[in-house]
Amino acid sequence: MRTAVITPVSGRHRHLALQQRGLAAGSRSPEQYVVVAMDDPELGAVVGCREPAATVVECPVMNGRLPLARARNLGALRAMEGGAELLVFLDVDCVPGERLLERYRQVALDAEHQHSLLCGTVSYLPPPSPDGYRLSGLPTLAGPHPGRPAPPAGEVRRSEDHELFWSLSFAVTAKTWRAIGGFCEEYEGYGGEDTDYGQQARAAGVPLAWVGGAPAFHQHHPVSDPPVAHVHDILRNAETFHRRWGWWPMADWLSAFADRGLAHRDLATGRWYPGPEPEQPGEHSE
Repeated sequence: MRTAVITPVSGRHRHLALQQRGLAAGSRSPEQYVVVAMDDPELGAVVGCREPAATVVECPVMNGRLPLARARNLGALRAMEGGAELLVFLDVDCVPGERLLERYRQVALDAEHQHSLLCGTVSYLPPPSPDGYRLSGLPTLAGPHPGRPAPPAGEVRRSEDHELFWSLSFAVTAKTWRAIGGFCEEYEGYGGEDTDYGQQARAAGVPLAWVGGAPAFHQHHPVSDPPVAHVHDILRNAETFHRRWGWWPMADWLSAFADRGLAHRDLATGRWYPGPEPEQPGEHSE
C-alpha cells in the first residue's frame, strides 16, 4: 500500500525539520512526503536535501487567513496523482512515533478497518531543553491527550463519536477519502474545518478507528486558551459549521469569548457576533 504523508505548513520550520527527521527514523518510510506551502517561499530550503525527499505544493493565501482545508485537499490530490493508496495527515507540529506509518498501514490493510477514518494518539510535549527534543526521548515526556481514546499498542477501537475527530494525526485510504470528500474549503483561518470533516465522515457512514501504537508527539509552542487571537476566524467558521450541520461547534471557546466580552450570542436568532452584548435600554447604570 503506497503511503503518502501530507503536511500543510506556514512557518514553524524547526518543527517541520524534526517531523522530517522522525519520518526518516521510522520503521517504515513513506513513498511520498507532500509538504503544502501556504505562502511559505523558504519551505523548499527547509526540506531540501533531506530524507524522506519532499514534494512542495504551493497553496497561496488570498486574504491573510490560512487556507488549511484547501491545503490538505491540494496535498491529497498531489499524493493520489502520484499513486498514493493511503493518505497520512500530520500537523506541522507533530513528530511521528517510530511505528506510526507502519501501524496506520497495518490497520488500513485490515478488512475490518480499511474503510474507517484512522486516528492515532497525540501527546502534547512540554517545552524542549535548550538542545531541543531528542527523538528517542519523546515517548517519555508526555502521555496521550486525555480527551481522546488511547487504546494500547496493537489494538484498534472503533467509534461513532465523530465529534472527537481531529486533524493533528489521521490516515485514510484514497478510496475512503473520495467517499468522504475533501475538507470544506469555506473554512479559512483557525478552527472548525476538522470538526466539519468528522461530520462529513459520519454522513458518509465512515466510522472512526482509534489506532493503538501509532503515536504522534505535538511539539510545544505558546498558545492562548481560549485562542483570543483567532476570535474572528472562530466566529466565522462556527457560523459556517452551524449552517452546514445545524449545531454550534467549539462551544467552550465561544462561551469563554462571551465571558471575556469578546463575543455574544443573540438570543433572538441564536447566532454569535463579535464584541460584548449590546446594552439594552434601561440597563445602563446611573
